[in-house]
Amino acid sequence: MQRPNILIIYTDQWRWDALGANGNPHVITPNLDRLAAEGVNFDHHFVQNPVCMPSRASFLTGQYPSTLGITHMGVPVPEDALTLPHLLRPYGYRSANIGKLHFLPHANRDHRIQHPAYGFDHLEISDEPGVYDDAYRAWVRQFAPDQMDYLSVGLPPNRAKWQTIMGVEDGAYPHHEGISHDSFKGAIPFAGRGDVTHSAFVGTQTCEFLRQQHPAGSPFLCVASFYAPHTPWVVPQRFINQYDPATLPLPEFPPEINTQRPAGSDDPDVLYSDAQLRGAKQGYYAMITEVDSYVGKMLDTLDEQGLAENTIVLFTSDHGEWLGDHLRYGKGYPGDDPVARVPLIVRWPGEIRNTGRTISEIMEAVNVLPTLLDCAGIQVPPHLQGTSFAAMLGGGDYAGHGSALMEFAGWKNLRTAEYRYLIHEDGREMLWDITRDPGEYRDVANNPDYAVALAEHRRRMIQRLILLERPLPRVWPY
Repeated sequence: MQRPNILIIYTDQWRWDALGANGNPHVITPNLDRLAAEGVNFDHHFVQNPVCMPSRASFLTGQYPSTLGITHMGVPVPEDALTLPHLLRPYGYRSANIGKLHFLPHANRDHRIQHPAYGFDHLEISDEPGVYDDAYRAWVRQFAPDQMDYLSVGLPPNRAKWQTIMGVEDGAYPHHEGISHDSFKGAIPFAGRGDVTHSAFVGTQTCEFLRQQHPAGSPFLCVASFYAPHTPWVVPQRFINQYDPATLPLPEFPPEINTQRPAGSDDPDVLYSDAQLRGAKQGYYAMITEVDSYVGKMLDTLDEQGLAENTIVLFTSDHGEWLGDHLRYGKGYPGDDPVARVPLIVRWPGEIRNTGRTISEIMEAVNVLPTLLDCAGIQVPPHLQGTSFAAMLGGGDYAGHGSALMEFAGWKNLRTAEYRYLIHEDGREMLWDITRDPGEYRDVANNPDYAVALAEHRRRMIQRLILLERPLPRVWPY
């Protein structure tokens, strides 16, 4: 059999509703909308952790964070972790990761040292845009050396601490004027040429990898891993110009939250003012549109190389972004929908029935790896904890759990079709009724009208945790 190629387009911090195909008329994503029209769009897809490292490790191993022992940031993924490229290699696959991987903490190491392979044959790792002397800076240095001063988005705070403590004075680069690494207030024009951004690096090098493949050659896995649309929202001016902040809607706040904001402020420096919220959305959407433009180039390259018909293209993200919801930016606790719910689009020409469908069943990121193995005709090992949804691509049924589990150190939450349930390590419980409160602003765990729903979700959480168990196999009865 000819096994399919696999192209995973993996972004950072892309919330589910920042996509035209998911009903957003304000964001410009024509290429991803095309991908959805030619494939299947899952609009209730949830990640297993609300921050980068644990979510990415879970995604590429097909295991929950608690099983991996990686439920928060700063935990290196063991070099012997069994990842998707490991599982594909015996079947002739050549694997590449281009861009962000974030299996290691990035602020306390020299990025010139060779990165662990984690099963990949081809690695071009750059976890932060222009901050370290990594594959991104090496790429720009090769063909546009005059642009080197414009690449960095600024040292992460922990990098600066590490440099001070360790006496390191090189190997990382400060930002150029006007950029703050943790800026949320709005779009920041990229000061260099538009073809040397971090997204340009990922998109261009992915296309180059695809050009090296042949329709009759060995199958490949390529993970095109964008940093965008992560803050700071640094993006070429031409993408910023596609959005007028005045036309972008504000988040829908309940009255008790809205009163906490500055009334009618037009100052983008005032936290959660109308101007700042709209400016943040402009920057976020502009980064999304830049990524979408490179998605178009990748799809065109697949067509040009004669690879499209036998390539599964999967688009998703490691987590979402509050973007002002709950008067917050970024991601994290309590893992509500803006943070936990991300896009998932799958295109597989000739194998997907009724293309253009949107499926609203609850899906989990941990399901992707067994699904890809299933599509490639490879047995799914018993240590994997996700459930393949390959049958759904062909119009069949999916035997899922009807819920999505999120795990973090000290708490877990469970998202069902109608509720989100959260329990802390000290036993405190929270419950949100998503049918009545889609923004998840009002905890109803102590409302007696929800006693039955609370008990039911407590039961479902326990059941899900039991299903996670993977005991070692017996070798004999005793």
